[in-house]
Amino acid sequence: QVQVVESGGGLVQAGGSLRLSCAASGRISSVNDMGWYRQAPGKQRELVAGISSGGSTNYADSVKGRFTVSRDNAKNTMYLQMNGLKPEDTAVYICNADVSFIFSRKTYWGQGTQVTVSS
Repeated sequence: QVQVVESGGGLVQAGGSLRLSCAASGRISSVNDMGWYRQAPGKQRELVAGISSGGSTNYADSVKGRFTVSRDNAKNTMYLQMNGLKPEDTAVYICNADVSFIFSRKTYWGQGTQVTVSS
């Protein structure tokens, strides 16, 4: 059974920083693409940042220059360093991992971690 678990959310003042972690565990052959999404109340889920197993990254325009995504393949863990946080970054941040097994491949979602930025 595979678990994808986020951690690191919290309450921070505008201009502050947080670091989120996302760990995939279980009987996994490898973890392929991973991504951070966020969903604010009344809004659609949106992609914040993604990273391939080779380290290629992509970002939403709204977070470029402020957020940095990285990963440790040995630990099947992805990170999101968030600097210069703004109130509009307030949302539940959800991790997504594309996981390979011996004969199959499947995408898993975490439960999410709340990030609240006060003005």
